[in-house]
Amino acid sequence: MRKIQTAALLFLTLLAGCSTVPPSVAPAACAPCPACAVCPAVVPAASTPVPTTPPVFTRSFQPAGWGDLPGWVADDVAAAWPAFLQSCRGVGSKPNGAGWKRVCDLARAADGKPGHDPRRFFEQHLKPYAVANGDGATSGMITGYYEPLLQGSRSRSRGYEQPVRGVPDDLLTIDLSAVFPELKDKRVRGRLEGNKVVPYWSRAEIAARGEKLPGKTLLYVDDAVELFFLQVQGSGRVRLADGSVVRLNYADQNGHPYQSIGKALVERGELKLEEASMQGIQAWARANPSRLDNLLNTNPSYVFFREVPNSQDGPIGALGVPLTAERSIAVDPRSVLLGSPVFLATTRPNTATPMNRLVMAQDTGGAIKGAVRADFFWGFGKEAGEQAGRMKQSGRLWVLLPPELAPK
Repeated sequence: MRKIQTAALLFLTLLAGCSTVPPSVAPAACAPCPACAVCPAVVPAASTPVPTTPPVFTRSFQPAGWGDLPGWVADDVAAAWPAFLQSCRGVGSKPNGAGWKRVCDLARAADGKPGHDPRRFFEQHLKPYAVANGDGATSGMITGYYEPLLQGSRSRSRGYEQPVRGVPDDLLTIDLSAVFPELKDKRVRGRLEGNKVVPYWSRAEIAARGEKLPGKTLLYVDDAVELFFLQVQGSGRVRLADGSVVRLNYADQNGHPYQSIGKALVERGELKLEEASMQGIQAWARANPSRLDNLLNTNPSYVFFREVPNSQDGPIGALGVPLTAERSIAVDPRSVLLGSPVFLATTRPNTATPMNRLVMAQDTGGAIKGAVRADFFWGFGKEAGEQAGRMKQSGRLWVLLPPELAPK
């Protein structure tokens, strides 16, 4: 993929919007940016709406004690230990890696030794901090995601007509961080139109271009709405007719902001708010096949995939390590740095039954924005999907940090 690093493209950033790269879901919307009068030649395509810039982000960590964590003593902390070791594998390349080195070295040395107690290890080497939003609120929304299974084919045929696309050849990734360090992790997607860089095609435009879109189509699947949710989840598996399974992971995204189709259905009066779950949207799609494309196109975001080796491990998250079912979460990395252990206090989907457990911050997502905000990874398959699709709970987060990373 080509990268352009030039000061002039800062103006494209202001015009075309900015987004971080999510591995699992499409980016959330940003706030309007003013047009750039200095560089009038660099303008977005007339048919493409201008995305918006993100609001100022704030969060705070409040010192806490282990007794403040509801259910800490009752949780099976040992079940989170393998996921913690995975975090130690991935965190070394991150900005906070040096702060975790001592604790991770001790963890690897203790692993499997007689008498090793994970709960005592965390209590001895880490300290909990309650995560709060900038306004002081300590409660936020906890949603769920999973790894779906679809049915597909290597070639287009009757019943298998929905393309799973790889990254298009003409998709540009514009990285301005070499010139503007403050824009680190901000990348703009676009394409060349003559001598101009313009925003990349929206979902509706990609669908309209069909096979004219330059790039490889990886697979064809049998269900448009299942493909949409595969893009929302960011990873999944596709079973072929011969019984073999292809694993897919997020590769890139078209740069347009994610818009919720569930919200669109509620605003249109098609669904009640409590019905706007993944299951509710799927049921609406089955009942309204002729209107499905129009609904899906209300979300201009489009995710491209890559094939990854098949294994029994979970999908690879933003940390670069496999996710662990019911012990990994996606977070906003501006608040909780990837690799950090987090104690989550929430309730099971659509119930008041407490679900309090130690999890690892190993993934990110375009819709996961804010300090007290997490997406709980339920695992693979239909049952995991049932739980994830219903989950929209209130919850609290405590991040566990070594002294080297104590908030200043």
